[in-house]
Amino acid sequence: MIPAEAGRPSLADTLRADARTAAKPQLAVVGATGAVGSVLLGILSERADIWGEIRLIASPRSAGRKLTVRGAEVEVVALSEEAFDGIDVAMFDVPDEVSAQWVPVAVSKGAVVIDNAGTFRLDPDVPLVVPEVNAHAARVRPRGIIASPNCTTLSMIVALGALHAEYGLSELIVSSYQAVSGVGKAGVDTLRAQLSAVSGTELGTTPGDVRRAVGDTLGPFPAPIALNVVPWAGSLQEDGWSSEELKIRDESRKILGLPELPVTATCVRVPVITTHSLTVHARFENEVTVGGAHEILAAAPGVVLSDDPAEGEYPTPADVVGTDPTWVGRVRRSLDDPRALELFVCGDNLRKGAALNTAQVGELVAAELQG
Repeated sequence: MIPAEAGRPSLADTLRADARTAAKPQLAVVGATGAVGSVLLGILSERADIWGEIRLIASPRSAGRKLTVRGAEVEVVALSEEAFDGIDVAMFDVPDEVSAQWVPVAVSKGAVVIDNAGTFRLDPDVPLVVPEVNAHAARVRPRGIIASPNCTTLSMIVALGALHAEYGLSELIVSSYQAVSGVGKAGVDTLRAQLSAVSGTELGTTPGDVRRAVGDTLGPFPAPIALNVVPWAGSLQEDGWSSEELKIRDESRKILGLPELPVTATCVRVPVITTHSLTVHARFENEVTVGGAHEILAAAPGVVLSDDPAEGEYPTPADVVGTDPTWVGRVRRSLDDPRALELFVCGDNLRKGAALNTAQVGELVAAELQG
């Protein structure tokens, strides 16, 4: 045996470590330098060490940058067909048009793709997976793709899935209060710039004063977001609905396996940096009680119940940001319907709303590949 130098692993230790790494699935993170990608790298560093190589892929302009993942500096490589050589699982956090072009390429190279874009979510041959709700769906992927839902849907669906399993969901009415990071860095930069423009003033007391103060710094929003709420998120769809509202409807139906579920959503953008909130009116097939709902939610994986209004205890974005679970409070039985519950839900839209769910789905696939 070749002795190891003091403080250095022996050749045998190195060979054993290489063998362990080779036995693990090889992972690619596409969009590693973006907002969600950066959060995903942190989550991969915090969770179980189940991956071999973690290859970081981004646009050519980001190639050569070095990012830290699992305590090691990794150089970013440019998105190309060759970047997927030897990759078993690829996690995509990129715009829809990039996903549409490159996800099929990764699949053709033999990778199972977990896609956080909206491109494939409603494809009948692509499962839409939330591990706490429908983990079984990840195994049936005819196209080699698994989709992760929209951040707004993810902020509520874990709690709703737990209640549905017990009571049987029959109708859903929600209003969302969505953070500006949901539209990326431009949304965050715009809010910060507008807050600076109105800081130290007495604006918000006469018509148009906030709009005049922020001027042309509307960024990705149709109206001022500082000192304001904007009843719009997404793009215009038929009959005045927004794309974000239809995503909540279509994705909730698919995840829960309820293709005819009546769903109505109104999406509102609020001056919060990160963490989406929703008010939820959920009607069930069976009569519900607050006590029963509390028991279900308190025991549900990925859910934290915070519900004691007398003590000022309920979730808010300022308290939930940076955490993984779905937080639920203000649980009430509807005054006029013994089969309906009212809830207030918060979830970090960059963590469970995007990066964490992607990582969790990846863990399901990794376990399957190693099994």
